[in-house]
Amino acid sequence: MGRYVDADCRRCRGLGQKLFLKAKKCYTAKCILERRNFRPGQHGKIRKKSSEYSVQLNEKQKLKVLYGMLERQFRLYFNKAAKMKGVTGNNLIELLERRLDNVVMRSGLASSRDQARQFVRHGHVRLNGKSADIPSIQICAGDKLEIRQKETSQNLIKAAMELSVGRPVPSWLKVEPEKFSVNVVSLPKAEDAGHNINVQLIVELYSK
Repeated sequence: MGRYVDADCRRCRGLGQKLFLKAKKCYTAKCILERRNFRPGQHGKIRKKSSEYSVQLNEKQKLKVLYGMLERQFRLYFNKAAKMKGVTGNNLIELLERRLDNVVMRSGLASSRDQARQFVRHGHVRLNGKSADIPSIQICAGDKLEIRQKETSQNLIKAAMELSVGRPVPSWLKVEPEKFSVNVVSLPKAEDAGHNINVQLIVELYSK
């Protein structure tokens, strides 16, 4: 399976938007997009006129990168969202927000989605009292996440939580840091995602 192995900051510069792929650095003036707000490469400063298709494609790439998706997996989420009742774009965001790795990151137990995905895959996270090592598991209202009762796991989470200090926790999650636990109070809404990606353009792209 192909994975991006270059610097994350190049992805933000290439897509022209800060996607908070790293931990604390993205929230400070050290973020490279703050200093070099143009595309990477020799011709990065040259502004080209964008077609309607390229604008739509750029929005899709932003959302894929933000949630750590490959094309096939992202398309499956879109197809599922399109079959659900309601607005397809909102459904898509809500499905992505309900991923277990995203919930771990949103709760502050991990400093980034990449780190959250790693914590889940390595078995540090338990869901409703059972081991959960699949990052794409869809959480439901009333679910409870806990960190495994092992010193190694809890030390890793403590270090990650220190990097996440000051980052707001969404209202649909209730975090108990001293217990290393998270309660899912309600399901997330599209407006809770907090990013300015135009999802309607993605719907238009896939509808062609």
